[in-house]
Amino acid sequence: MERDRRRRKKRRRNRKTTRKGFVFLVLLLAIIGAAGVLKMTKAVPGLFRESGNVLLSDSGQKIEFPELNVSEEDVADGFYYQQLTEREKQIYREILQGVRSMEETILLHAGENDEAGKIYEYLMYDRPELFWCDGSSKMTVYKDYAEFHPSYICTQEQRESRREQIENAAQEALAGAQGCETEYEKIKYIFKYLVDTVDYDQNALDNQNIYSSLVGKKSVCAGYSRAAQYLLKQMGIECIYVVGTVKEQGAHAWNIVKCDDKYYQMDVTFGDPIFQENETGETLPHDLVNYEYLCCTDEEIFTDHQQDDFVPYPVCDSNDLEYYRINGLYYETFDENEIYEKMKAGIEQEQEMFAIRFSENAVYEVAKEKIIDNLIPQAAQFLVDFRQLEEVKYTYAVDDRKRIIMIFWYS
Repeated sequence: MERDRRRRKKRRRNRKTTRKGFVFLVLLLAIIGAAGVLKMTKAVPGLFRESGNVLLSDSGQKIEFPELNVSEEDVADGFYYQQLTEREKQIYREILQGVRSMEETILLHAGENDEAGKIYEYLMYDRPELFWCDGSSKMTVYKDYAEFHPSYICTQEQRESRREQIENAAQEALAGAQGCETEYEKIKYIFKYLVDTVDYDQNALDNQNIYSSLVGKKSVCAGYSRAAQYLLKQMGIECIYVVGTVKEQGAHAWNIVKCDDKYYQMDVTFGDPIFQENETGETLPHDLVNYEYLCCTDEEIFTDHQQDDFVPYPVCDSNDLEYYRINGLYYETFDENEIYEKMKAGIEQEQEMFAIRFSENAVYEVAKEKIIDNLIPQAAQFLVDFRQLEEVKYTYAVDDRKRIIMIFWYS
């Protein structure tokens, strides 16, 4: 965890997460009579005959499909796209082509036995740039094809204006990453950028898409996660939108990222260290970044997250990028003198927070008692002497579940 002095923003406390569900209203209709009366009934088997891109009804009515211009190569990198059958992949591309043009009715090669609703959901998980789609739709389903009616949150003119704002915001965000050389540095930069610039707000407008997070700077978990996916994709880094739940909070969304050919869990929303305030009751610095949810393992994140199991997500079992490990703050044993020297070094470097993590509960319990009773008072006195202060205030937070101890200095 680090403190960025350049950004000081008041963060909201509300941690409850939301994920907007996908709503699909399926109508099975048959057209009766010349007046176009609609009757709620199941389409009759064998009513249509297919020839190329045209379906012919027994009455001679032509159902002509537009030429499909979205190629396999255009979408092959989509994680959810890769989970589909060949037939479903065609429907995925048909929907994508239609919503890109904001068509009110999209003809699909999807009959009564196809799950067009599921396919649209997968499309939305893969494509964060489709911010004008709210994920809901209506369908008129026949035996061999469907009329798909997606819902949009804005007009085409509004979409172009918002898209320009999103692109400008993305350029601003990515400009700060020019000094990042490795994939890990790029991922960490995007993680920190979103934590620093976005406020968690359940009342934010359009909070399920990237417009809310990148332009409005207020969103919920879906907005954070889609923004990370959108920005990292532009940097050439694979980033998967993950859906699931958080214990005692409900539906939630986060990411899995690929770094140097390994997969890691990442939750940008939880980059806000709100749990520290819940533990201590103290008002802690709000310009902190909680890096324990950056590039962590399944084992770590599953202590409070649970992935949905409708797709096989990549396994994340490498801990080599775990924040405390790579910063020398992860201990398998407790050496009181060594840790005190670490605390002093942080004070000399004018760090206003010190955090440490232990590998095992037994070691952690011993260390926690010694650090709280002995090392924190000693370090506080060292801070008074080093900065020639009359007094110093501090607070500490412990996370027994993750075996983390944090100290915050206020001088």
